[in-house]
Amino acid sequence: MPLRFTLRQLEYFVAVGETGSIASASLQVNVSSPSVSAGISQLEEELGVQLFVRHHAQGLTPTAAGREILDQAQYVLRQAGVISDLAGDLSGSVRGSLAIGCLSTFAQIVLPGLRQSFVQKHTDVRITQTETDQSGLFSLQRQAKIDLALTYDLDLPRDLTFIPVLELPPLVALYETHPLAHLPEISIAQLAPHPMVLLDLPHSAEYFLSFFTDHGLRANIAERTRDMAVMRGLVANGFGYSIINVRPQSDQAPDGKPIRFVPLSGRQRPMKLGILTSVGSNRTQLLNAFIAHTQRWIQDYADTLLLAPSARD
Repeated sequence: MPLRFTLRQLEYFVAVGETGSIASASLQVNVSSPSVSAGISQLEEELGVQLFVRHHAQGLTPTAAGREILDQAQYVLRQAGVISDLAGDLSGSVRGSLAIGCLSTFAQIVLPGLRQSFVQKHTDVRITQTETDQSGLFSLQRQAKIDLALTYDLDLPRDLTFIPVLELPPLVALYETHPLAHLPEISIAQLAPHPMVLLDLPHSAEYFLSFFTDHGLRANIAERTRDMAVMRGLVANGFGYSIINVRPQSDQAPDGKPIRFVPLSGRQRPMKLGILTSVGSNRTQLLNAFIAHTQRWIQDYADTLLLAPSARD
């Protein structure tokens, strides 16, 4: 019996199944909502089953049949990607789909420009991205839901491979009138008595707090947040200082209040920004091309990641 549905219809179906709405799926696959809706309806007609229950103003929920077919559709699309990658390898061209993970603390600074610069050179490549914390990236990599990740060298497991690209020494973020904000550099001993706004993400928090324990000191944690923007807002509004490794693109918090960035003195271990892949993975032409491009792009933009906003002008 000849197949009467297309990979494109399966792609729309999987996108809706994963996002729960036509609107979100249309953004994910970069086509209009009516096209996604029509593709789903055509697929249901060809298969002869209802794939979703439509809820007014509440999105779509897969039916029992839809859930079973969704698992198989995801597998078919993965295999189609493998075929596309293989064709690219055989022809020597860079083409196919690439799923990238990125640590949420710097994704907004690195990922958009990196992606754009790559797809401008390789127009037959389609990239999807996921932003999460370090533990989430490890899980996604192990489940083969991403091809690689951009992250730090924090508590790396042995079953994953890390390719270091750039060292990022720690910096102190302070509100403008903080008692230490005028100094050219700040020591851990000077920071310890002052209130701290901790960026409380898995692995990252332990890294920042280790600066104090290594000196026999204890951080005075006044606030905790898992959001980089919220941390900047708390710092700028006088709730305390924080420690970071990648400078924001602006020396202002989201509410417009200024923040000062001062180097942390001493021999604190820098974070290494790099590329995480699976051990022994069979790298395709596409994956090798993206890794090489990422190494060059991050090195070219090292000053943007390291210098204070005022020093970039």
